Amino acid sequence: MGELPIAPVGRIIKNAGAERVSADGSEALAVLMEEFGTAMAKEAIKLTRHAGRKTVKSVDIKMAAEILK
Repeated sequence: MGELPIAPVGRIIKNAGAERVSADGSEALAVLMEEFGTAMAKEAIKLTRHAGRKTVKSVDIKMAAEILK
């Protein structure tokens, strides 16, 4: 099991407009969110190091998201 709790992921799906969400649907999205989040974090770390910093900032995350689109 991953880091993201399943219930909040289910709420995200419901907030997007689903009437009902299965546990395996929530779990599948959580796995994909973790995979994408990890990839984005790794890209943000590269950007942070390139800028000569140790602290990942919001600008690094936003730039990483643009790169991974």
